[in-house]
Amino acid sequence: MSRLLTKWEPENKDFWQEQGKKIATRNLWISVPALLFAFVVWSLWSVVVIYLPKLGFKYDANQLMLLTALPALSGATLRIFYAFMVPIVGGRKWTFISTATLLIPLVWFGFSVQNPETSFTTMAIIALLCGFGGGNFSSSMANIGYFFPKTEKGYATGVNAGLGNLGVSVLQFAAPLVIGISIFGGDAKTIVQHGQETTIWLQNIGFVWVPIILLILLFIWFGMNDLASAKASFSDQSVIFGRKDNWILCWLYLGMFGSFIGYSAVFPMLIKHEFVDIDPLKYAFLGPLLGSIFRVVGGMISDKIRPTLVTQTAFIGVVIFTLAVLYFLPDHGQGGNFLGFFISFMLVFVFVGLGNGSVFAQTPIIFSIFHRRLAAASGENATEAAKNSIKETGAVLGFMGAIGAYGGFIIPKLCGTAVAYTGSFKLAFYCFIVFYGSCLVVNWWFYLRKNAKSAC
Repeated sequence: MSRLLTKWEPENKDFWQEQGKKIATRNLWISVPALLFAFVVWSLWSVVVIYLPKLGFKYDANQLMLLTALPALSGATLRIFYAFMVPIVGGRKWTFISTATLLIPLVWFGFSVQNPETSFTTMAIIALLCGFGGGNFSSSMANIGYFFPKTEKGYATGVNAGLGNLGVSVLQFAAPLVIGISIFGGDAKTIVQHGQETTIWLQNIGFVWVPIILLILLFIWFGMNDLASAKASFSDQSVIFGRKDNWILCWLYLGMFGSFIGYSAVFPMLIKHEFVDIDPLKYAFLGPLLGSIFRVVGGMISDKIRPTLVTQTAFIGVVIFTLAVLYFLPDHGQGGNFLGFFISFMLVFVFVGLGNGSVFAQTPIIFSIFHRRLAAASGENATEAAKNSIKETGAVLGFMGAIGAYGGFIIPKLCGTAVAYTGSFKLAFYCFIVFYGSCLVVNWWFYLRKNAKSAC
């Protein structure tokens, strides 16, 4: 079959049932592993920094925190460009290109980490290149959004993003296992862990994903499709920068996805700093796992009830359990309760996951309402208005992903600054709570209250 589909009408029920659903589902289930391993690459440094000091790398705490933050910074910036690439290049071709770039930082990291004399500058460049994995999210979400009808976009984007986000957990769970086996050879290093000497091959964290990504590239090239109807130039899509709703939704998504990726990066270092007797890598993967699962749940619930209500509930939950995290943290090494802290943080991830799914689900509805209102005022053809709504929604979903990803830089950097000046993470979490409060007000005013123009 042709890889370029010239006819694509997901809102036509007959077309959808006869052929559209099967094609869309195939593209979704190839997109999921591609995005999952993009997140593996993006979150690589959240695990690596735990081991570098033990291997003789002379980096201070601030440099280590910066290495966890740099992939988020570059990934978020790349997302701004990636958000517009699918309509320009094509979903299949761009997914192949963007997935292939993941091999660059993985291979470079695998060789560089074997030498403790590797400069911080080199490691920082590799960390920045890991941002390729973060950039993929925007193009992936925009691409999948084009394939599904409005009634199933919440499900489709929730599955793609939620299972894709599992890459963070996969990395944090698998890394301690793969570094203990001589899979690819190279220099072995001996470290002291829990009072015992252990031999590790840290380079495996880079090399082990290479053959898997090569296999995924074959599935992308031969199994995915480009949509002729999704074609649009940058100038066609850039109209979103003048849409108020684009910026409001970016603010909300920064609160949700920014928290997910930021907390995923900082959680191991937070445990290590505040609860020194606890092995952070035994627990770190569970938060991103819950956040990923509940992102799917959030998308599915939002297809059934008001997505803005789910978003509001999610922000309320995040505020409550962030306060609980603060309550259970030690005070400059004194007191604290790890069980209470851990359960509270897991619930933060749950509500962040729900909100990630619901903000994405409310986006196409909001832009559909906007374009119906615009068409009524200008006399524009309803069919043309629907097409414009779909194209803008795809661009907005990608751009939201870009802005949201900056949370992966802001949260580790703010946490590092708080520790440097106060010796504690608490000041950073108070700042986060204030931001969540602003999101509650914004979501209620523009989308949840009874007389809101885009109530949904």
